[in-house]
Amino acid sequence: MNCHDETCVTCSDEAVPVTVVRLLEADLALVDTGRGREVVSVALVETEPGDTILVHAKEAIAVVREVRQ
Repeated sequence: MNCHDETCVTCSDEAVPVTVVRLLEADLALVDTGRGREVVSVALVETEPGDTILVHAKEAIAVVREVRQ
Protein backbone atom coordinates (compact mmCIF):
# COMPACT_ATOMS: atom_id res chain seq x y z
CA MET A 1 0.00 0.00 0.00
CA ASN A 2 1.31 3.41 -0.93
CA CYS A 3 -0.17 6.45 0.78
CA HIS A 4 1.17 9.59 -0.86
CA ASP A 5 -0.92 12.26 0.85
CA GLU A 6 -1.73 13.16 4.43
CA THR A 7 -5.16 11.52 4.14
CA CYS A 8 -5.39 7.89 3.06
CA VAL A 9 -8.61 5.85 2.67
CA THR A 10 -6.89 2.82 4.15
CA CYS A 11 -4.86 4.11 7.08
CA SER A 12 -6.23 7.54 7.92
CA ASP A 13 -7.45 8.45 11.40
CA GLU A 14 -10.37 10.31 9.84
CA ALA A 15 -13.21 9.42 7.49
CA VAL A 16 -12.55 10.29 3.87
CA PRO A 17 -15.34 11.17 1.40
CA VAL A 18 -15.26 9.07 -1.78
CA THR A 19 -17.66 8.40 -4.66
CA VAL A 20 -19.11 4.96 -5.33
CA VAL A 21 -18.29 3.89 -8.89
CA ARG A 22 -19.66 0.35 -8.88
CA LEU A 23 -21.07 -2.12 -6.37
CA LEU A 24 -19.26 -5.46 -6.27
CA GLU A 25 -20.05 -8.85 -4.73
CA ALA A 26 -19.59 -9.61 -1.04
CA ASP A 27 -20.62 -6.12 0.22
CA LEU A 28 -17.74 -4.40 -1.56
CA ALA A 29 -17.66 -1.33 -3.80
CA LEU A 30 -15.21 0.24 -6.20
CA VAL A 31 -14.81 3.89 -5.21
CA ASP A 32 -13.13 6.96 -6.66
CA THR A 33 -10.95 8.68 -4.08
CA GLY A 34 -10.08 11.63 -6.29
CA ARG A 35 -6.54 10.25 -6.55
CA GLY A 36 -7.44 6.81 -7.86
CA ARG A 37 -9.77 3.91 -7.30
CA GLU A 38 -9.95 1.49 -4.40
CA VAL A 39 -12.18 -1.34 -3.23
CA VAL A 40 -13.86 -0.78 0.15
CA SER A 41 -16.47 -2.56 2.25
CA VAL A 42 -20.03 -1.20 2.16
CA ALA A 43 -21.44 -3.82 4.53
CA LEU A 44 -22.56 -1.20 7.09
CA VAL A 45 -24.36 1.19 4.69
CA GLU A 46 -26.97 1.13 1.94
CA THR A 47 -25.44 2.83 -1.07
CA GLU A 48 -25.55 2.92 -4.85
CA PRO A 49 -23.28 4.13 -7.65
CA GLY A 50 -22.87 7.91 -7.60
CA ASP A 51 -23.30 8.22 -3.83
CA THR A 52 -20.69 9.93 -1.71
CA ILE A 53 -19.72 7.80 1.27
CA LEU A 54 -17.41 8.35 4.21
CA VAL A 55 -14.74 5.66 4.49
CA HIS A 56 -12.51 4.87 7.45
CA ALA A 57 -10.02 1.99 7.33
CA LYS A 58 -11.55 0.66 4.08
CA GLU A 59 -15.03 0.49 5.69
CA ALA A 60 -17.87 2.77 4.60
CA ILE A 61 -19.36 4.25 7.76
CA ALA A 62 -21.92 6.71 6.36
CA VAL A 63 -23.64 7.88 3.20
CA VAL A 64 -23.49 11.64 2.68
CA ARG A 65 -27.00 12.82 1.88
CA GLU A 66 -27.89 16.23 0.51
CA VAL A 67 -29.42 18.47 3.16
CA ARG A 68 -32.58 20.14 1.89
CA GLN A 69 -33.83 23.33 3.47
